[in-house]
Amino acid sequence: MNNREERTEYKSGFISIIGRPNVGKSTFLNRVIGQKIAIMSDKPQTTRNKIQGVLTLHDSQLIFIDTPGIHKPKHKLGDFMMKVAINALKEVDLILFMVNAEEGFGRGEEFIIEKFQQIKTPVFLVINKIDKIHPDELLPLIESYKEKYSFSEIIPISALQGNNVEALLEQIKKYLPEGPQYYPADQVTDHPERFIVSELIREKALHLTREEVPHSLAVVIDKMERREESDVIHVMATVIVERDSQKGIIIGKQGKMLKEIGQRARVDIENLLGSKVFLELWVKVQKDWRNKISQLRDYGFREDEY
Repeated sequence: MNNREERTEYKSGFISIIGRPNVGKSTFLNRVIGQKIAIMSDKPQTTRNKIQGVLTLHDSQLIFIDTPGIHKPKHKLGDFMMKVAINALKEVDLILFMVNAEEGFGRGEEFIIEKFQQIKTPVFLVINKIDKIHPDELLPLIESYKEKYSFSEIIPISALQGNNVEALLEQIKKYLPEGPQYYPADQVTDHPERFIVSELIREKALHLTREEVPHSLAVVIDKMERREESDVIHVMATVIVERDSQKGIIIGKQGKMLKEIGQRARVDIENLLGSKVFLELWVKVQKDWRNKISQLRDYGFREDEY
């Protein structure tokens, strides 16, 4: 009799999260990974780059790609964001098409589903924000989507509250191939720390300025170094805006807004880095930077990386 132990197969794969702006993709990613790697805002089009989050379990490794919300581009930055989102459909093992339960089916969803016709990758329909609707509304919503596309699975969740998220992860594992552990068990993202730090600062600026400074805002990390004598990490960052009036809003009366952005961002950065942080923020005007390829590249938006 053969007494060899039965080998449990290890599964791994890449999962793209796609959907219209503001459906909760970043909230879901942060919930799954267990810490903030994608910024969250109630403004659409918050995510600009492809955010890769790594979840390592005892029997699998799930690598999530959070993409910019699909929308009609209004400038070169918008074009870039669209290309990133559409390219994320390629060369992945599974696609999570996330929709907002409150909004129902619209032209934006129809546009995305058209893209699915060109691929053979399994697509899950993930209906997010079910905590925002009455349970009786859910079944008609599911039926309306079933008529549009043959989804591999349809799973309602609340990313904010965590409802049904574990069930979704179990279903994802069933569709992944047997494969290696691509990343170390303690790694949660493939982005460098400087990128995450810049995103945390941008999140606070978006949140505090509300509608006054929408998406004409970028953050560049000028310096990030640990000072050995004090074991404090010194971060110098520049907030980029397009107009002088926006600079005034970011700085605020007697510098109060910029100080508040810095204080809130520093808390998240210290949690991320596990160390005390000294954060210096500056504000710079670069007129119409979202339409200038050279400046988009300077601020980290590079098409050739996607």
